[in-house]
Amino acid sequence: MSFSSRLQQLLAAMWAGMLLAVGGVAAPSLFAVLERSLAGQAAGRIFAMEAYISLVMAMALFFFERQRTRQAALQAGQSLMSAELMLVMGALFATVLGHFALSPMIVAAKAGQGGSLSFGTLHAMSSSLFLFKGVLVLALAWRLTGRR
Repeated sequence: MSFSSRLQQLLAAMWAGMLLAVGGVAAPSLFAVLERSLAGQAAGRIFAMEAYISLVMAMALFFFERQRTRQAALQAGQSLMSAELMLVMGALFATVLGHFALSPMIVAAKAGQGGSLSFGTLHAMSSSLFLFKGVLVLALAWRLTGRR
């Protein structure tokens, strides 16, 4: 197994672990011990950091997978698109949509500004998107570790 394949596996596993830790441990813990508005501010900061780390992880994994599919296409005439590449792109899309589109809308709704969607609706959409991203990254890690 090549170094880049092993690095892909490690990055995907670290990314999945980070998402599980942030969404399953850090955010719920904040709301369990802090006053609601302070916990929300802290969680917002953690999720912002997670989004930027996710961007870096997605770009790195995209690069490695694109190199692998390009080599496979040259050797065996396979497609330049792989399931792993689609999973990375889906998680990247979820990150960009969640952080750069929904998060500002959530802040505006919380301040009483904004459009037709309530804070609760936007928060539910954001949470669902985060869960979707987590499933995609877990599937990616699973597929990469099963590949030889």
